Amino acid sequence: MNENSIPGTYLVKLKARQEVAENTVAFYFERPTGFSFKAGQFLDLELLHPPETDSKGNTRAFTIASAPSEDHLMVVTRLRDTSFKQVLTRLPLDSPVNIEGPFGTLILSETMTKPLVFLAGGIGITPFRSMLVQAVHDQLPNRIYLFYTNRRPEDAAFLEELHTRQETHPLFTLIPIMTQSQLSLHKWTGETGYCDGTMLKKYLDDIQQPHYYVVGPPKMVEGMKSMLSEAGIVKTQFRSEKFSGY
Repeated sequence: MNENSIPGTYLVKLKARQEVAENTVAFYFERPTGFSFKAGQFLDLELLHPPETDSKGNTRAFTIASAPSEDHLMVVTRLRDTSFKQVLTRLPLDSPVNIEGPFGTLILSETMTKPLVFLAGGIGITPFRSMLVQAVHDQLPNRIYLFYTNRRPEDAAFLEELHTRQETHPLFTLIPIMTQSQLSLHKWTGETGYCDGTMLKKYLDDIQQPHYYVVGPPKMVEGMKSMLSEAGIVKTQFRSEKFSGY
């Protein structure tokens, strides 16, 4: 982490919220002066004097889903029946919260020119949304593949935005995968099942060449790591992060 992303504490206001998938909401906060971060990092968000709390307290860690090139801070979460998330969902606009950060080392190398493969499960899309937006902004030369697994299209946050970005950025390929597409209210003609070695080989010319990033629920991450190892991808070629409790 360089000197421009030293963690600090800031008081910020909630400016907007938006449903980005079924039971999944994006919260937009003002970006304070001096808050610098790298795509893929996270912050701690603290509710101030909430009317109710739970055993985990008033602070949660969230990946920053917005990119460093954007003028706001966005975090995204699945809605759950916890005091923290219920209070956050009902928080009036312009309400203040504390944020601390940035933290984390799941970031892109500025010198790497290899193709990048993002393996996202569910809410694990958040760091990749930040990375992708920043990569386009910085005009990185890397070919980027995003294998994005969800149960149904309705559960896939940012799916429409990602399709649009694929249309406008020739170096980006989106491969959305649905594991239970039969439960969708809409017809799905894309990939189904699970992301495995066969799926990777279908879209990648050489699975040994890229650098891999894996983010999602713990079971999914462990499965992807095992699959990559069995495919001969050495550990130095992939990085991972588990998202629990979402």
